[in-house]
Amino acid sequence: MQRRIVPGGRIGSRPGAGPARRRGPGPRLAAVALVAAVLGGVALSGCSSDSSPSPAVSSALQSGLSAAASAAQSLASGATSGAASVAASVAASAVSSAQAAASSALSSVKGGLDAKSDISLGGVTPASDGRLQVPLTVKNGGSQAYQYTVQVNFKDQSGNLLDVVVLTVPEVAAGGTAQSTATSNRTLSGNVTAEVASALRY
Repeated sequence: MQRRIVPGGRIGSRPGAGPARRRGPGPRLAAVALVAAVLGGVALSGCSSDSSPSPAVSSALQSGLSAAASAAQSLASGATSGAASVAASVAASAVSSAQAAASSALSSVKGGLDAKSDISLGGVTPASDGRLQVPLTVKNGGSQAYQYTVQVNFKDQSGNLLDVVVLTVPEVAAGGTAQSTATSNRTLSGNVTAEVASALRY
């Protein structure tokens, strides 16, 4: 069947065919259009001849900005808190590993005698690589030569354990002294002190 040209130059539909259906906007487009219309209505209702927003719209904008700032601050705070939590977890794991290594080193000493009184520490200073170090002096007051295994703890100003170091001092002659240095396993910051946690001579 040939198509008919209707007045106005349009092509007519086939006889018997129903009216052509026009597809409307999808649900998502409709929702976007509705939101845009509402926002547009608010903006238009807030305009005046001097281009200044009406008090109601100004108040709404201020409330919106305040809420946005509050949300941004909460997100930033959450991110900072999360980063601090991760750092604390990593530090705790490092301390736990250092403690385990120290316990293993001390338990491997057979027939060791307590020798904390033979050990003295100097002040804590930064090493060249950013870690901390403390000089250690061993004074053997015994009647024979001894070798020493010493555990040094690094703590913050609140007494929290930051790091654990174990070092072995070679044989020290009877009545003699020896020098060594305990260096932290990782970079530490703040007001850090050191103490002799344990010392064995054998």
